Amino acid sequence: MTLMGEVDRLRGEVEQMKSQMQAVQALADQDSLVPLLNRRAFVREMSRILDFGERYDLTASLVYFDLDGFKQVNDAWGHAAGDAVLRHVAKILTDNVRESDVIGRLGGDEFGLIMAKADRGSAERKAIFLARQLAETPFEWSGTRVPLSMTHGVHVFRKGEDPDGAMENADKAMYSATSAKTRPASKP
Repeated sequence: MTLMGEVDRLRGEVEQMKSQMQAVQALADQDSLVPLLNRRAFVREMSRILDFGERYDLTASLVYFDLDGFKQVNDAWGHAAGDAVLRHVAKILTDNVRESDVIGRLGGDEFGLIMAKADRGSAERKAIFLARQLAETPFEWSGTRVPLSMTHGVHVFRKGEDPDGAMENADKAMYSATSAKTRPASKP
């Protein structure tokens, strides 16, 4: 009887440790500021989707977002306002994507969205929709409406591509879009 009691006690401890480990792992995957995956967890999920897409010949896309003028928000209203903006953006993203999509904060004011079974056109339409949602959803700080916008770049995963290459390509696409926004219009 004593041995059985000891085995039951040890089983309970193992279950408690498993539960604590799962909680710690969830914390390690979440961004410290917004309720999204952090970059490490986002890249891990991208690896899974790249492998899955390669195995089953499925198209998937990565959308890279960058908030426009985010530094000015921090400069004008402080870092608490900047943090609130990031949480606002995270909510808009999570409220407007599919359950199967993966969203992460990649650093600073940059976010990523992985869309399984989405070609360039689908990903581009979703990115434009999300940017419009952000622009049309009021954000106020200290009684002042703060206009928000974001630029995006879309990259369709290619066979044999690794997450770093995909991120670099999506970042380049986003940078090209940013440059196009800030370039003066050509004369007719």
